[in-house]
Amino acid sequence: MANRWRGDVALVVDGEPCIARLTLGALAELEEGLGETSLVGLVERFESSRFTSRDVVALLGAGLRGGGREITDEALARAQVKGGPMAAAKAAAELLARAFVVPE
Repeated sequence: MANRWRGDVALVVDGEPCIARLTLGALAELEEGLGETSLVGLVERFESSRFTSRDVVALLGAGLRGGGREITDEALARAQVKGGPMAAAKAAAELLARAFVVPE
């Protein structure tokens, strides 16, 4: 598993421990894939609980790829995330929040 940093979120996908990390590339992928002109709109959707399952899959998929796991959004949508859909949504929201924490 890759070296961890403060922005990492740990989760278990299909029984395998994984690290999700929103790199710059992952953030750019999210903007394009979700049709957002900026990530502020995505952050606002999560803050107001207006996110969709597609948002969760896209966010976790980009994060898992940023953390070094080779997985498509389609494969992730079929995968078992430990804790189920609510745990996946919580991990996605945490990942997004951590991506915008200013380092000390």
